[in-house]
Amino acid sequence: MGASVQPGRRRDQADRLRLLARRRRKVRRLAIVSGKGGVGKSNIAVNLAISVAQRGQRVVLVDLDMGLANADLLMRLQPRYTLAHLVRGVRSAEEICMDAPGGIRFVPGASGTEGLASLSEFERENLLSQLAQLDRSTDMVICDCGAGISESVLGFALGADDTFIVTTPQPTAMTDAYATIKTLRRLGCEGRISLFVNMADSRAAAIATFERIAKVAQKFLNYSVANGGYMLHDSSVERAVLARCPFVLHDPGSNASACIAAVAASLTKSVAKPQSRGGLFQRVAGLFV
Repeated sequence: MGASVQPGRRRDQADRLRLLARRRRKVRRLAIVSGKGGVGKSNIAVNLAISVAQRGQRVVLVDLDMGLANADLLMRLQPRYTLAHLVRGVRSAEEICMDAPGGIRFVPGASGTEGLASLSEFERENLLSQLAQLDRSTDMVICDCGAGISESVLGFALGADDTFIVTTPQPTAMTDAYATIKTLRRLGCEGRISLFVNMADSRAAAIATFERIAKVAQKFLNYSVANGGYMLHDSSVERAVLARCPFVLHDPGSNASACIAAVAASLTKSVAKPQSRGGLFQRVAGLFV
């Protein structure tokens, strides 16, 4: 389930991260990942970004799922430019960044294109240096990363202040969530790793799912996974997806919206105190060599 990284290379990556960490930032960086597809990762990313923006934060959502980008569909957007244009060097990050529902700014992904690990050195460096410019005009950058535990996916999680691993109570999703935690720890993740339980039938079911994974991580990895929150199974989410409108805007009074609002409130309490490890995209640049 993804390429392994040799110890020598991990040390090189850590050295690069320390080198890139000299520049202080006031931007919070959140990576949203999942061990497998179909757990609602992009929907969580879109609605959480909007909910954080509703609390007065300047938010940029970056769709980094370069193979199956779909955040634009959830917001009924038709991007003229995408990350593919950044990769080719024909557009800047500011030129492809667009206004999106809920007062956020959005960097569209590029469906069907190759991942970061498959790009040339020039393409990769140009992409990351351009994305780094977004730190200048935002309070929080939320990255909707691709599913899986490949280096190209988890590189952004390694550079973030916080990483949310989205899972569901399904056994396969829980297994993949634990595998993601294990891989991030093996790669030396310094940011906080939180578990977000989606599509739970009840609060009790969500807590049980979190505790089951957290206990295994504590026992075998000696790591305390943070509780990132949960979202109840809610028919309003499906209706919002069909309407191509974020559910926090389509039905702000729904249970799902209340769950996301609670997570956003928790995040914004600490938004003014990010870790001083340099800009997210500056740090990530050292991971792809």
